[in-house]
Amino acid sequence: MSLSFAKFSIGQIVRNHLFDYRGVIIDVDPRFMGTEEWYQSATKTNPPKAEPWYHVLVDGSDNQTYVAEKNLELDVTGQPIRHPDINDYFTSQHNEGYVLKSKNN
Repeated sequence: MSLSFAKFSIGQIVRNHLFDYRGVIIDVDPRFMGTEEWYQSATKTNPPKAEPWYHVLVDGSDNQTYVAEKNLELDVTGQPIRHPDINDYFTSQHNEGYVLKSKNN
């Protein structure tokens, strides 16, 4: 089994270049952690399961997605993410993305 290191981290703003949406990462899995049924029905390009996958709040909607690293790139617009759950995860935005709330908040 090979080790895979995540390219992105929680709070970073990314863009899905396959489906052209922006979002903020709220969690990272070191490899695909969903079911085989979901993978077969939801993925169109059969992204690698052994590489990192990300939970992402989608900008301008109330959706969350589960995305393979190969479909993401860093968003450089500097624009905030508009999502109803953003304040559940983060305290503020800075140059590198969002600041994760501490467990005490």
